[in-house]
Amino acid sequence: MSGIGLILLAAGGSSRMGQPKQLLPYGGKPLIRHAVETALASICRPIIVVLGARSEIIKPSLVGLPVQLVKNMDWEQGVGTSIRAGLQAIEVYDPNGVILALADQPLVTPQILDRLITGALASGSDIVASEYSGTVGVPAFFRRTVFESLAALPPDKGCKGVILGHPGPVLRLACPEAEADVDSPEDWLRLQPR
Repeated sequence: MSGIGLILLAAGGSSRMGQPKQLLPYGGKPLIRHAVETALASICRPIIVVLGARSEIIKPSLVGLPVQLVKNMDWEQGVGTSIRAGLQAIEVYDPNGVILALADQPLVTPQILDRLITGALASGSDIVASEYSGTVGVPAFFRRTVFESLAALPPDKGCKGVILGHPGPVLRLACPEAEADVDSPEDWLRLQPR
């Protein structure tokens, strides 16, 4: 039986940061390597990392990690294109489901990722989303039956519309850690490990 894969979205241009946030140091390593190592410590396999902007200078920070790198040539059109690129890459593994995660949520732990999967297995839900700040989002689990909806997202839209508009069962798990993302230099300074 196929397992649950993880697609790490890391293609953005970091416009508000002014430099590739994927390479910002976090806990003594580049932010993207921290995110990939978090994914690898979870029960998810395979791990697909979707790169886009500045991919050539970001790739070296992932050397030696057992993940598949995918370059999204259309990254400038928006996150929907990265979700589609990740789904296309993971399709060959025929997974039962996938977790969508971001490279810039450093407080997300392997245990949080695993909890999404155990929540899906226990509840039978098609989608298990993180709930924070009065809304839902990633990291989130999507059963294979939802892949078509994800692949049909407009280029500039993320998966929130799929979560909120899904007619089947959706489980929401409190995840305040997901609220913390690195979009600006101030975010990065605030989120540094103490």
